[in-house]
Amino acid sequence: MNSLLDIVDLYKSYGSGVAKVEVLKGISLKVAAGETIALVGASGAGKSTLLHIMGTLDGPSSGEVLFKGENVFKLSDNALAAFRNRTIGFVFQFHHLLPEFSALENVMMPLLIAGQKREVATVAAEGLLRDVGLSHRLTHKPGELSGGEQQRVAIARSLVQSPQILLADEPTGNLDMKTSEEVHGLLAELHRIRGISLVIVTHNERLAARMGTTIRLVDGRIE
Repeated sequence: MNSLLDIVDLYKSYGSGVAKVEVLKGISLKVAAGETIALVGASGAGKSTLLHIMGTLDGPSSGEVLFKGENVFKLSDNALAAFRNRTIGFVFQFHHLLPEFSALENVMMPLLIAGQKREVATVAAEGLLRDVGLSHRLTHKPGELSGGEQQRVAIARSLVQSPQILLADEPTGNLDMKTSEEVHGLLAELHRIRGISLVIVTHNERLAARMGTTIRLVDGRIE
């Protein structure tokens, strides 16, 4: 498989002097096109920090993040934002849906912000909500949806711009076991259909077992 994302000797620290905290300590890994990876480890091991840097939501103290060989942190701020919006999908533990908008409008929003025509955004959003089993809930607002349905909407929104890689941070951390299993199955099915690369931070052993590769972080290093 071709390498999609390369993390090279990544370090990340916060603060300075006696207050300096080293979170990542020389992380190197590759994400191949279509690969599925679980990042596991104890709280504070650096999993979420690594995921955020992989998604360019945060920058490294040193090291490189290469997408198809290009160091993304050498891009201008505008080019980096455009790369992130076009290439990477994000799913978080909390769905971060806009409460005043319907499920359909929430999924359409990234396309509308990117300047896509409303008709095109509507068709794309309707198709994704159908894929995640919510074609009957298009007009419902987040407050009218269950926790699992809200996370399905968030997953649909993360895919609406057809990203090449999906990064998820504890995507079922707020859900009960039954609903978590449903979301796990959904992610696996979306990967099968779309061939998208998945990198998922999780404490859920059942979700980690569904991924092709498991990487364990211990104290900021890959074990």
